[in-house]
Amino acid sequence: MPIIIGIGIISYKLYNEWNNDIINLLSFSWLLLFFLIISFVMMALRDIGYMLRLRILAEKGLSWKKCFNIIMLWEFASTILPSAVGGTTVAAFFIYKEGINLGKSTAIVMATALLDEMYFLIMFPLVYIIVGNIALFAVGGNAFTDSDSLFDNKYFYFAIIGYGIKFLFTLLVAYALFVNPKAIKNLLVFIFRLPIIRRWKNKAENTGNDLITSSLELKKKKFRFWLKAFIATFISWTARYWVVNFLLLALLFGLPHINPDAIYSIGEHVLIFARQLVISIMLLVMPSPGGSGFAEAVFSDYLGQFIPVGFVAIMALMWRLVSYYPYLFMGVFVLPKWIKKVYNK
Repeated sequence: MPIIIGIGIISYKLYNEWNNDIINLLSFSWLLLFFLIISFVMMALRDIGYMLRLRILAEKGLSWKKCFNIIMLWEFASTILPSAVGGTTVAAFFIYKEGINLGKSTAIVMATALLDEMYFLIMFPLVYIIVGNIALFAVGGNAFTDSDSLFDNKYFYFAIIGYGIKFLFTLLVAYALFVNPKAIKNLLVFIFRLPIIRRWKNKAENTGNDLITSSLELKKKKFRFWLKAFIATFISWTARYWVVNFLLLALLFGLPHINPDAIYSIGEHVLIFARQLVISIMLLVMPSPGGSGFAEAVFSDYLGQFIPVGFVAIMALMWRLVSYYPYLFMGVFVLPKWIKKVYNK
């Protein structure tokens, strides 16, 4: 479903945009290949950051190989579930099947969710201040010139709603993890009183007890522990958002007679990064798997001004090929082997 939706939107855009004369301008160059490889390196760096964070939160209770399997499955789940749900909903199960008790697995996943949301809560206001509202939201047919007309901008509302969801979710997770983990236990016990699943009520209660214990352990962790986990989070998300920057550089160096003035300035690179951050926040509002369809469409509007004429749809496709579709295919290969391994044990 994600592939059909995403490729469908891109195919429509390619059909309307395709121009052989423009496409034939592309030619191979070593700089094109270099920046294309760097874009994949950024995604690899993102996954390494995730694996490192998982090792930190699990206090090295998971091997690097187990962390790799968990992250690949986690990302696979994120690609096939709506953005508002994400892979977090099933991540605790993946960690649990790798040998960590379910209560601690749940606490780890809650901690990763908290760190992820903290990144967005900090970075969005920061880039908003640095870039400014006009540069950040005046895209496509939604141009405006002052703060008053900002409220007529549809992307502004998408971003605010997404940011609000993240803010409320952060408060909820922080409360459940550090203030009242017993509330989660009580919720689990209440759910497992239902007739169909009542036989697992005792296990649910044990899971709740493990969650409370793990939450208390996390609460006692020193600042250095959380700083290391947040640095790993920062590396992961920042590397992911630099993918488009390097893909754009690859495209520029694939065009002949490149003008040095056409190379993006540091300020433009920051704006490209900032707009990707906003796209991710807006994706929370979309119910499609992995934000498919909306992501490809908004990419054209939101980053179109930085892409040479005739290459917008191609760049949207390349962006998803590097940062989204690989996890679908990795999941197809990793999931069957993983299921066979954990259930044979």
